[in-house]
Amino acid sequence: MASTLFTNVKIIDGSGAAPFAGEVLIQGNRIKEIGRDGQALERADHEVVDGGGQTLMPGLIESHAHISFCDTPNLENLGDMPPEEHTLETVKYAKKMLDQGFTALFSAAAAKARLDVVIRNAIDAGDIPGPRMRAASPELTVTGGLGDVRKAHMYRETFAICCDGPDEFRKVAREMCREGVDTLKINPSGDEFIPFARAHLTVMNEAEVEAVCEVGRSRGKMVAAHARSAESVKMCLRQGADVIYHATLSDEEALDMLEARKEEIFVGPAMGIMYATGEGEGAAWGITRDNPVAVYFRRELEMCIENMKALKKRGVRVLPGGDYGFAWNPIGSNARDLEHFVKLLDYTPLEAISSATKLGGEIMGMDIGLIREGYLADLLLVDGDPATDVTLLRDAGKLTCIMKDGAFHKRALDPAKAGQAAAE
Repeated sequence: MASTLFTNVKIIDGSGAAPFAGEVLIQGNRIKEIGRDGQALERADHEVVDGGGQTLMPGLIESHAHISFCDTPNLENLGDMPPEEHTLETVKYAKKMLDQGFTALFSAAAAKARLDVVIRNAIDAGDIPGPRMRAASPELTVTGGLGDVRKAHMYRETFAICCDGPDEFRKVAREMCREGVDTLKINPSGDEFIPFARAHLTVMNEAEVEAVCEVGRSRGKMVAAHARSAESVKMCLRQGADVIYHATLSDEEALDMLEARKEEIFVGPAMGIMYATGEGEGAAWGITRDNPVAVYFRRELEMCIENMKALKKRGVRVLPGGDYGFAWNPIGSNARDLEHFVKLLDYTPLEAISSATKLGGEIMGMDIGLIREGYLADLLLVDGDPATDVTLLRDAGKLTCIMKDGAFHKRALDPAKAGQAAAE
């Protein structure tokens, strides 16, 4: 069984604890042993990688992935792309995420029914490079909800499947389970850039949400919800959804309900898209800073910041992952969300890293996200100290090694530079 020993590294274990100098032994695809406080591990029969004082940490885990959105400039573009070309494009974005240090992805929706499933299966089979994946359905929405791009005179598609009434939602949810998804995604609330379904509106009804959650429970699948409005958050909690995305407009009752289920649910505010849109980073695509959507997103971000700070104090699991996949919020810049957590939510760098690693492992339901004996060996070697500067994680050039499942996806460590760093 192949084994790799990382020596001369500063270890961020993902738990939120302070970094420490040490060594880590990988045997096969798992972490076999960790040396701490100057303990030297056995060198014989292992490939030794001298980290030169660089930082070894768990691979990043994206909790709100949309790799098949392919940096789209608009919703309709996703429906216009034929499935064959769409699959090939998604392959590229899967590799891009791994290149950026994301060794696992929890999908928040696929742009077509089987895209996530076939990409996940190809990665698992070793046919294409990419992170571990939890595959999602497209977004199940209602007529006139987020993702309904049809017109009375013209049929169009995007990342959603339109359903009306509990029977239709139940049927489509069962079909998605048949096709092999891990997660069912629903859109009980609107979004501010949808003129007929604004963010504060709750567009699905209780029976529709209940139908999808019942299918999820009966088939062992997770249910994730696009829930900006306070009522949509409450509805999803009453019916047993597992992942609440956004929760930006939560009122005190919604916050109380989230806290009551804090051991069971995950909250992903998706700050990236609000920040990028609000700051006018979509100007090249017609969304300038004074665009009404940008103005609203700035206001919603303020409410989001207040609510996420409150949820953190209440012990609710809040995860980074910012709806990356749009032209002005592109895939590959996902680690920017850690910076948002530090600058906007007052997380320490180590708390932000733990949210993207330890909590990421929990939402994935896998032994990943920590440097701990017995855990899967998904690791990053970083040239610098993310414990003091999380912006380093946005620079792929700073990732000198990327390991997934005990195998190197990238190994760019310069032995001469490592030796020099060790001597300094």
